[in-house]
Amino acid sequence: MKAPPAPIRWPAFILIVVFSVVISPSVAIYCDEDDCYDLLGVSQSANASEIKKAYYKLSLKHHPDKNPDPESKKLFVKIANAYEILKDEATREQYDYAIAHPEEVFYNTAQYYRAYYGHKTDPRAVLVGLLLILSGFQYLNRWTRYNQAIDMVKKTPAYKNRLKALELERSGGISSKKKTQKNMDKKVQEDLGKELELQIKGAEMPSVWELVGVRLVLLPYTLGKLLLWYGCWFWRYKVKHHPYSWEDASYLTRTSLHIPQDAWRSMDEGTKEDLVLRRLWEKPNLESYLTDMRKESKRRR
Repeated sequence: MKAPPAPIRWPAFILIVVFSVVISPSVAIYCDEDDCYDLLGVSQSANASEIKKAYYKLSLKHHPDKNPDPESKKLFVKIANAYEILKDEATREQYDYAIAHPEEVFYNTAQYYRAYYGHKTDPRAVLVGLLLILSGFQYLNRWTRYNQAIDMVKKTPAYKNRLKALELERSGGISSKKKTQKNMDKKVQEDLGKELELQIKGAEMPSVWELVGVRLVLLPYTLGKLLLWYGCWFWRYKVKHHPYSWEDASYLTRTSLHIPQDAWRSMDEGTKEDLVLRRLWEKPNLESYLTDMRKESKRRR
């Protein structure tokens, strides 16, 4: 009896078929079914100068402007593609590796698509573009918030009263009985509203200098200015032991109490003077002040 035929191992058979079909495309993705070197008529060991000369020689022969034959035009496209691959050292190296290692299908394919379909934009241009986009969105967002806040404030009775008082001031205290706040001319409202300084905490008017892109560009200048400021501070108050100026004492007071600069600016001068004279940057004075404030708060309750 004849021995039964050996059973086909399907997984191994499938792998063989797949590799037989797929291995060649790992090289073919560059110049289709052709060899890039053969298209230019050079050997794989040809240098860059030889490749360039071969391309120019073939382009003079097959360029559509020189040769109207449709087949010649198709060949010129292949020649130009082969030259683009071989003139660049990186893509030529990848192509040579694909020729030497056709079994590494997935690696060769990934390298090809990375070279031809990956981003070739200068990273610096990408960074500048992102900064411009972020700065634009930041500016628009702040303008939107500011306008929304202004619209809300203009609907409050306090704003309308201030507007009415300003109108009376401009008209010399004479107001028509027929002309009320409700039917005040819109142009008059806009003109008077521009004279009222509306400072809304958390929704200040946007400034170009606060944009992230501008701040990043000015970062070296800002750091240099900061280092100079710290150097002058150390020399004046740590080495020379001069008394604090009013501006520097105000800065120390504000930072000790964690008061934002806008809030400090909007305080009345008497309150600021009282706080500065307390020398709250000194720990005992600050603790005593905070204790007094807590007692005052409990007493009010």
